[in-house]
Amino acid sequence: MRRYDGMKKTRKSGKPISADGIARLADQGKDVSRFFKGQGRMVQPIQRVNVDVTAAMLEELDRAAKDLNVSRQAVIKTLVRQALDQHYLAQRARRPQPTS
Repeated sequence: MRRYDGMKKTRKSGKPISADGIARLADQGKDVSRFFKGQGRMVQPIQRVNVDVTAAMLEELDRAAKDLNVSRQAVIKTLVRQALDQHYLAQRARRPQPTS
């Protein structure tokens, strides 16, 4: 007489698929939705740029990075983001407001 233990046998999944593997499947037109849970956000592609700054400005950036305990790159990105946000706010403020 066989005993029934109530546990279903589940198939062990193999090695997790890499992002490149998922990309290849997508390129082949296969459905890759099973690999995603709908969480997170899309990350924009990164573009590398070169910026020339004076030695004094570089020292200021390095001091700020040290004070904030982050990388120089993080300081530069943060300052550029803040400057762009201020630019957009100033543009919006200059637009003529519709009269009602």
